[in-house]
Amino acid sequence: MNIYLIGFACALVLILLIKKITNIKKNKNNKLSKFKKKLLSKESNIEKIFSRDDEKTFSDPDININIGIYDNEDITNRKSNIHRARLSKFKKSKLNGETIFIDPDQKIYKYINGKKKFI
Repeated sequence: MNIYLIGFACALVLILLIKKITNIKKNKNNKLSKFKKKLLSKESNIEKIFSRDDEKTFSDPDININIGIYDNEDITNRKSNIHRARLSKFKKSKLNGETIFIDPDQKIYKYINGKKKFI
């Protein structure tokens, strides 16, 4: 009778260990599958494209930033932040087809017919 009881306890411990090991593997696979889904999702690819485009726009002050009247608030904020960052870094930025400059006194101006016009 004791042999059966010891055998039953060993089998029970073995079953619990197997369940715990498979449960750990499932958790790792869930994390891996979530990572893969995020990496391969269309939304993350679109975000990467926008961030690359923003980096390219930020690094060159001669690229025109066009803020339209139908742009939503988030896009307008992002574009204006890029414009302000380019002004502070390069002292000039092109916005809606006009090149805008900033002088050492932090005054913003643009050239009209060869003359400075402060904004």
